[in-house]
This record gives sequence, structure tokens and C-alpha cells, in this order.
Amino acid sequence: MGTLVKMHVVRSGNEAGADAAAHKAMDRAFGWFHEIESRCTRFSEGSELMRLTAQAGVAAPASAILYEAVQFALMVAQASGGAFDPAIGHRMHAHGFNREHRTGEVVQTAAIPGDSVDYRDVLLDPDRRTIMLRRPLTLDLGAVAKGLAVDMAARELHSFADFAIDAGGDLYLGGSNERGAPWAVGIRHPRNQDELIASLRVSNQAVCTSGDYERRAPGGGAHHILDPRTGASAHAVASATVVASGAMLADALATAAFVLGPEEGIQFLNRMGVEGLIVTPELERFETRGLCHAA
Repeated sequence: MGTLVKMHVVRSGNEAGADAAAHKAMDRAFGWFHEIESRCTRFSEGSELMRLTAQAGVAAPASAILYEAVQFALMVAQASGGAFDPAIGHRMHAHGFNREHRTGEVVQTAAIPGDSVDYRDVLLDPDRRTIMLRRPLTLDLGAVAKGLAVDMAARELHSFADFAIDAGGDLYLGGSNERGAPWAVGIRHPRNQDELIASLRVSNQAVCTSGDYERRAPGGGAHHILDPRTGASAHAVASATVVASGAMLADALATAAFVLGPEEGIQFLNRMGVEGLIVTPELERFETRGLCHAA
């Protein structure tokens, strides 16, 4: 997934076998990142997602992982009025976000879409668990798959109660830290890399941030958060942070809020029942009323 994944389990006492149990659970948790990437990445021609891309017009059977990721992405697309849209892969490719992170090789796609394709061109059959692309298009699940992997990893560590997962800034914080207090999460300043713009207190929740500083197209062009409705980078927001029950939800809603802009984005987060902080390029802050700041 092009990111560093770190996990930490807080353990009290010296129970026999506890370390071994924690390591086994973390091995299973890390395994979800590899499994979900193999299903959902558009950066491997052999992934399940890219095999689906090559079958426009065919109701293709899907694994439980891919079906859940696509189904969730379509739900957020509809709820956001298309500000979030998994059918944006071809536009990402056109902007230069088309290289496999380990090899640097350009990944080709068989789809040659028209400019008007969107999430409505993706049809699901829940009874048969199939996905059909009505027209040629490339799905991009970048704002869904990593969060799903974090959530699945959190399930593996749930029995330990107190733990932290950090997948390149997509966080899930279970229980309490070593001092028995809720976890403190620093939100990066979108313009000063070594500074924080806010600190939050979190327990049994996920925190995900979308920022315009994360990835740029080759040559320093567009940043990676495109407005699906225009095909260009969204510029009204510098960063959007969401606190939610799970990382897949937080990651997708942060992307949608970023595209919607500060005022409409906060309204959207309130409507979706999550907390969030949106920072504009001028460093003006917008936040939901229930956001829990650290002292």
C-alpha cells in the first residue's frame, strides 16, 4: 500500500505466553494488509480489482473483501453527492498517479473510459455477490482499502484491549495508552511539517487525515485528492481529519470532506455522525462540535 504500518500492544503484568500471543495476533493483523492490497490495488495488473477492470459489461463474481470495499465506496459516493467517487481511477492515472510504489513501474489499464463515467456505472448484485462495470472504467479504492485493512487488523488485536495501529497516518486506537489514559493524537500542521495544528484524545476510535501535502504528481503537479466532479485537484482545503468508529469510514469521509470544502464538508461530517477538523490553505479551522481536544 506504499506505506509503513506500525502496531503497538499495551500489556500489563508478565503473563506467561502473552508476548507470543501478541506477536501471533500482530502477524495475523499484518497479513490483512497484504491480503487486502492483493484484492483492491489498481497498481498490480494481477490484482482482483484490475481483473475486474478488464471485464466491463460482465457481472463478475467478487471476493468478500473486494465486494465490501466497493459496496462501501459506493455508499459514500452516494452520500457525498459524488464528491467521493471510486470510479476516478482513470483520472488518477492521467494525472500521473500510476506507478507501483515498490518498482516505480507504470501500471497500464485496459479501460479506456469516457469523461462522464462515475460511481453510477458500477452495479452490485448482493444476492450473487457480483460487480459489473456498465462501461469501461478503473476503480480506485485508495481511500477505502487501507482503512479496511486497519479495521481488520484491529479485530485481530481486539482481545488485547489497549493497542494502536498506524498505517501511514490512518490510525486506530484501542482502549488506553500505557498510562491508562485515552490516546493522544497529534494532527500535522498542513504547511509546517514539524508542527502540529491540533491534538486530540481518542479511545476505541479511528483517526484519518487527508492532506494536500501527502502526494504530488510527477514534476510537482496536482496533488492526489481529485474532485471527481471536475477531474482537477480540490483546492479549498489543506487537510481534513475525521474521527470515527472505524478507519475505513474515517478515511473515506475525510477524502469526501476535503473535496466538499470547509463549510459543506463540516455539514457532511455532522450529517454522517462523525467528528472532524478541516483546515483551509489560509489555516482557517472548521470543526464539529463534539471534537475532543487534548489538554
